[in-house]
Amino acid sequence: MHTFTAEMKQRVSKHVPNAITCANLFSGCIGIVFAFQGNLLNAAYALFLAAIFDFFDGFASRVLQSFSGIGKDLDSLADMVSFGFLPSAIMYELFLQAPQIPDVSSWLNFIAFLISVFSALRLAKFNNDTRQAESFIGLPTPANAILIASLPFILERHPSFSPYILNTYGLAVFVVVMCTLLVLEIPLMSLKFKNSDFNQNIYRYLLLLFSAILILFFKFAAVPVIILMYITLSIIQFKFSNDKVSG
Repeated sequence: MHTFTAEMKQRVSKHVPNAITCANLFSGCIGIVFAFQGNLLNAAYALFLAAIFDFFDGFASRVLQSFSGIGKDLDSLADMVSFGFLPSAIMYELFLQAPQIPDVSSWLNFIAFLISVFSALRLAKFNNDTRQAESFIGLPTPANAILIASLPFILERHPSFSPYILNTYGLAVFVVVMCTLLVLEIPLMSLKFKNSDFNQNIYRYLLLLFSAILILFFKFAAVPVIILMYITLSIIQFKFSNDKVSG
């Protein structure tokens, strides 16, 4: 009986991370429907919910020691929907809300879906790059997606930003910059804490501290600043680490 119970627990624990990953995928699918209905706030909420599930499926895998090739592939497929196609759909709707440029917008608007293409490249690189076991090379797809999902909230709560965000050429430049960051050979820190040592995690603590302060005061408008701070602190961290090694 004891052996049977242990086997049942093992089987259940094996499928828990995959179930959470499926919740991530389901949230992304719902978000896409909202996006194409023009309800960008609900689409953004769905993306944020997918990001929460994405965090907890990895957390569950580590806690339950449940790792598998299927789980890894499923995670990438879910991320492609939630953090690849969904942000593209949100971006496309933002293009449609921007003042349309005759003979240009009808084609330029589709540049939004480059986010999907470069997110797929980013995920494929991550799955096959052994250098990314403890850090990232290029901007992670969830970070890019959360940045895009913050734009509808900024527009809702700060209408004065509308002329700057809902600008067709500005959105096109933004898409090109984010696509570049997704595949750029730039080392970025992972937010996974392997221990509680302050010196080893100082940049993570700084990022979390300043992020909490910024979100407290500026809500979703703080997300672009947080992403910029994340990239900056990562560059400082790896530059400092390389200087110590070379020294």
